[in-house]
Amino acid sequence: MDSSIQIGTISGIPIRIHFTFFLIIPIFAFIIGTQIDLTVALVEQVFGLTEPISTEYITTGVMPYVLGAILSFLLFTGVFLHELAHSWVALRKGMKVGSITLFILGGASEIEDEISPNPRDELPMAIAGPLMSLFLGIVSEGVAYASLLFIPNDALAGLFFYIFGYLGILNIILFVFNLLPAFPMDGGRVLRAILAFWLPIDRATKIAAEIGRIVAIIFGIIGILSFNLVLILIAVFIYLGAGQEAAMVRYNLLLKGLYVKDAMTSPVKVISPDMPIHEVLALMQSTRHLGFPVVERGALVGMVTLQDIHTAPQIDREALQARDIMTREVVTVAPDSGLYEALRILAPNTFGRIPVVRDGEVVGIVTRSDILKIMELQEVRVTTT
Repeated sequence: MDSSIQIGTISGIPIRIHFTFFLIIPIFAFIIGTQIDLTVALVEQVFGLTEPISTEYITTGVMPYVLGAILSFLLFTGVFLHELAHSWVALRKGMKVGSITLFILGGASEIEDEISPNPRDELPMAIAGPLMSLFLGIVSEGVAYASLLFIPNDALAGLFFYIFGYLGILNIILFVFNLLPAFPMDGGRVLRAILAFWLPIDRATKIAAEIGRIVAIIFGIIGILSFNLVLILIAVFIYLGAGQEAAMVRYNLLLKGLYVKDAMTSPVKVISPDMPIHEVLALMQSTRHLGFPVVERGALVGMVTLQDIHTAPQIDREALQARDIMTREVVTVAPDSGLYEALRILAPNTFGRIPVVRDGEVVGIVTRSDILKIMELQEVRVTTT
């Protein structure tokens, strides 16, 4: 089941919300609500106010938590605009944007060619997001100042000043944080783009990723010493992300110029929807293949894997057929699709094989292990030339 839902489109870009996003809003609301006095004092100190603001509408009853929810929503609206800025620049550079997804740690844009981009394209694309955060921060602070000048009611002025003043501070923190030269953050992408003007993209990525790991280790140490769970989570995110990004760039280079037809198994064994499960299992044992396309009247109608058989109730297996347990929404690729694109489909998913379809007919199957073998051969070829 997909872990995110689409809520609309902007400029043709699907906007999605991951289920973890619904967890972070109440968490942020609770954190801000319980620290309302500290954040009010912070805003007053940052803005250099000589007199404290009225907190009549801020610290009364459940208002701290209501304000926490409002600020959380506005902050993640800013995160969404941050990602939208990346995507708009990508579209102007001729790239395709698959989607924008909001999740517990912020947002992510799925941008074609982001793994190995032209530095002239990546630099403006990477900087666009942080600049949007800076713009939102400056505008919010302007609204905060204006509320003190133009709202005559002190309590109402204090309320608006706090909301937009704190929102401005958070967006400026996001601007600074995102520009840290730590891959895979925006600052790391900016660093890679600058390095890529003089170095090969894989070398530039490796340097940016190593710096990202160093920053992650520093964050992790600070987080452990200060018992700060947020810093520890950020450190883990940066460390893992840096390694994954460097690996994907390496994979892209190794698989460049190779196509699915270069790695697929063909012809492929297919089964019918009415094949009993015990026969499917026997076929798996005899062929050492753990998944088969299900074909009816020449058309692909599903896919049966060993995992599908495992999840079927054991007591019913003797009576079940392939049609009863098969996955009906099957991801497919064409023989002329890039092999790296097939790897990108396989990498984040639990299934390990994709049927290869040409003109509606199954002509082969490509597995994760097939691609890994090709990469091992390419690695040897590269190191010996």
